[in-house]
Amino acid sequence: MVRKIRQSRKLQNVRYDVRGPILLEAQRLEAEGHHILKLNIGNTAPFGFDAPEAIVADIVHHLPDAQGYSDSQGIYPARTAVAQYYQSHGLRDVGVDDVFIGNGVSELIGMVLQAFLDDGNEILVPAPDYPLWTGAVTLSGGTAVHYECDESNGWNPDLVDIEAKITEHTQGLVIINPNNPTGAVYSEDVVKGLIDIARRHELVVFADEIYEKIIFDDAVHHHAATYAGSDVLCLTFSGLSKAYRVCGYRAGWLMISGPKEVAEDFLEGLTLVANMRMCANVPAQHAIQTALGGYQSVEELVVPGGRFYEQSKLASRLLNEIPGVSNVEPMGALYCFPRLDPEVYPIDDDEAFVIELLRAKKILVTHGTGFNWPRPDHFRLVTLPDAHVLEEAIGRIAEFLETRR
Repeated sequence: MVRKIRQSRKLQNVRYDVRGPILLEAQRLEAEGHHILKLNIGNTAPFGFDAPEAIVADIVHHLPDAQGYSDSQGIYPARTAVAQYYQSHGLRDVGVDDVFIGNGVSELIGMVLQAFLDDGNEILVPAPDYPLWTGAVTLSGGTAVHYECDESNGWNPDLVDIEAKITEHTQGLVIINPNNPTGAVYSEDVVKGLIDIARRHELVVFADEIYEKIIFDDAVHHHAATYAGSDVLCLTFSGLSKAYRVCGYRAGWLMISGPKEVAEDFLEGLTLVANMRMCANVPAQHAIQTALGGYQSVEELVVPGGRFYEQSKLASRLLNEIPGVSNVEPMGALYCFPRLDPEVYPIDDDEAFVIELLRAKKILVTHGTGFNWPRPDHFRLVTLPDAHVLEEAIGRIAEFLETRR
């Protein structure tokens, strides 16, 4: 009998449902000839959002010089641009050596957690979360402990819930702001409150700020590192994928601030992990200086009349018009995370629900428990399609829900 080759037991509790069984079902339907509208991933290019020409031109210009490995932390001009960006936002004590360039934020999250976590360590992660955080914590031997964000309070983190979940094993606090999947943008008081918890309990802060430039109306983004100061180690993650519409280029960064002198051993480990992957994609690194230093074209998209703004507002309004559906209006990012009233739509298995929606209406969304939300009463919808496509898609969702009431 031939021995079966099995996956590692380390993957036993790892999930990434944004690309999971639902996507496989969508691919099966596509193979049968159906057209599927994919509203499951914040991938800008398929919806007509092109990269700024200056970024493409800079990468092309530097291609002849980008054929070899770079420094494992990244090319000097890119790291300088990142450091200067944060210096211009009040973080004057950060420099080139505090920056790591990665193949998107996703790679950097995995690298950092591998270097940081021991088996049994706990990391506080928001619920709902971007599920890579929970998966990467688990794969690195840690335990993700989810603190609830309060839907009735604009999806702000519940600071009391966070305090209640801290144990002797808690090592870090993840902050996703602006938040994926809810679209919440945290006020200065909320960010200060989160940092105060980290300070009092000596936690490392992991600040996922990839959507920092995609904010609407009077929302203001506050960098966690600003309030972490010199006594809370803060790891800030951001990159080009969303604001600069270059998801496929894979250009992200990590900026380290705070008391680096007490983190020398961890930083040595992070450097080791960075060295093991040789370096990030070198051509895309050449886009970072141009992106951060040039004209910020995203500003046209996030104001009234801009596509990010108008499509977010439209999607939220249309969802709220469906009986039994409520959606907290997003203040940033590229998603809606609507609630299905359990008394109107009694759903026990939200993954099965979105697969039924997919089969019936050829619309691909992601179920709420895929974002580690504890109840099967939400789903996430990407707001990137043109207005007329969003109207058609949410209309089909409304038709499907009418059969479930």
